[in-house]
Amino acid sequence: MSTIDNNYLNSLKWEDKSSLPESNNNQALTQEDFFSLLSQQLSMQDPFKPVDNDQMISQMSSFATVDGIGTLNEEIKNMNASMTSSQALEASSLVGQKVLIPSDTGSSDGVNPVAGVVAAPAGAGTMTVKVKDSAGQIVRTLEVPAGSGGNVDFNWDGNNADGNKLPAGNYSFTAEALVGGKTETLPVFTYAHVSSVTLGGANFDTVLNLRGVGGIKLADVLAVAEG
Repeated sequence: MSTIDNNYLNSLKWEDKSSLPESNNNQALTQEDFFSLLSQQLSMQDPFKPVDNDQMISQMSSFATVDGIGTLNEEIKNMNASMTSSQALEASSLVGQKVLIPSDTGSSDGVNPVAGVVAAPAGAGTMTVKVKDSAGQIVRTLEVPAGSGGNVDFNWDGNNADGNKLPAGNYSFTAEALVGGKTETLPVFTYAHVSSVTLGGANFDTVLNLRGVGGIKLADVLAVAEG
């Protein structure tokens, strides 16, 4: 009985090893992987039932879309990093400066005056700014000309009505003016000194640490003045 060479039989068998590209560590298809898979698909298709052109174009379009989204995501990450760096630089430059914040409470160090702004409507008369201590007691009343309205600056020297220096601490301000024959309460904003900055990131905001007041988001700052 004749025998058949094993080498001949082996040549008729399919190869066990797949020629598909190895998956990379991040399990994401690259452009090279896609074209390798496409080549495999074309080489193994039934010659009597070839892949439809529209189907092939659809596959390539889908890959192009996914690849474009991936590129866009990377660009957005780079843009966010750039914006964060720019914001950090901007915030750091404010250390030692005064910023106007949306609060009617200011911090007095017992030496330097406390400044603020009253938002006065057009036609308002002379405004009365009352200074209150932490207990809510009025310690000083200031008369501030409203002028033509708008943001009107005021300064309190830290003294009470008798001219005596008050202790350091937080003081609140309220403003009133006669508008159209009626007494109205007007919005008051105060200046605070920036002592340090807590830099933000992708998931949290950059915060300015204000002397005697606490922290405030950089985006909430209304104005910047010399320290």
